[in-house]
Amino acid sequence: MIKSKKSIKNLVIVMLSAIILLAGCGQSSTSSNSSLTNQKNKERVVTDSTGAKVTIPNKVNRIAEAWPAHDEITTMLSERGKIVATSSTPKSVPWLYKVSSSMKNAQTIFTNTTVNTEGLEKAKPDVLFTSNNPVLLSKTKDLGIPTVQLIFQNYDDLKKVVNITAQTLGGNAQAKADKFNSYLDTRLNSVKSVTSKIPDSQKPKVLHIQSLNPLVIDGKDTIVDQWIQYAGGKDAAEISGNKKPASIEQILKWNPDVIIMGNNNKLSQVYNNPQWSQINAVKNKKVYINPAGAFLWDRYGAEVALQFQWAAKLLHPNQFKDLDMIKETQNFYKEFLNYNLTDDEANKILNAQSPGK
Repeated sequence: MIKSKKSIKNLVIVMLSAIILLAGCGQSSTSSNSSLTNQKNKERVVTDSTGAKVTIPNKVNRIAEAWPAHDEITTMLSERGKIVATSSTPKSVPWLYKVSSSMKNAQTIFTNTTVNTEGLEKAKPDVLFTSNNPVLLSKTKDLGIPTVQLIFQNYDDLKKVVNITAQTLGGNAQAKADKFNSYLDTRLNSVKSVTSKIPDSQKPKVLHIQSLNPLVIDGKDTIVDQWIQYAGGKDAAEISGNKKPASIEQILKWNPDVIIMGNNNKLSQVYNNPQWSQINAVKNKKVYINPAGAFLWDRYGAEVALQFQWAAKLLHPNQFKDLDMIKETQNFYKEFLNYNLTDDEANKILNAQSPGK
């Protein structure tokens, strides 16, 4: 009987030991799984405009910008000071540096075709934003920096780029992206509700000239072509693509009613040139310089959301009497760039003038 009691006691001790051991193993397993989860949570995956899956840090605090147009989008969606490397300069986009003073701390290490790889490594970016630039990508691929490629040729794809940028940045960037995309949709619908009712015969032929010397134009199948149509115009160019070489003979043949030129050109270059004098836009004094702010309005920055509104007011002033572009510009800068433009500053942007001192 005594022996039986001892056996039972020993059995209980063995069972208790096993339970304790199993519990310990369970805690170890749980701890191990938790560690793996935490490690996994330090990284995220985003899909860029090319469809590539890019693994990025969970927190993005340092950003390299190889695409000039995208500086403004990042500035709009992120906290100030996160851009540490850029292709921009205070001379190329003075309004961006005025609006975001922290841009002065970013190192200018990119051009369209080159990059200071040593400077990029020293900047230690968490992520690199770039357009689809094979030359530049070939020079940065060995640095191991997560690279998000961004491309858009129309307003729908602009919204996608804004969303991809927000997903990459994390935090409250998506809420800001949603607000921008909602604004874009609302304003587009408002303008198109008017211009879609304008008879085709009353829509002027519009030519967008990027550069006069050399003569380079923007044609069809571009966002330039899209905003011309949304604004109630017809694209005068009979070629497709961005920044395409053209001749004065072609432009004489197209004979645009309105010419809109990039901000680096001067009206006198057209009005004082006898070769242009037979073009309707020149004869009728309807040649204009495009607005330019934190980035060029006519191309691939966030302010292309203002471009079609300005163009609609320009082409059809009677239908857009209530559209005050000074106030619209001020509201945009306050809402999306956190900057209060004065009337004078907004007017300078609309006239493609630099902020000055």
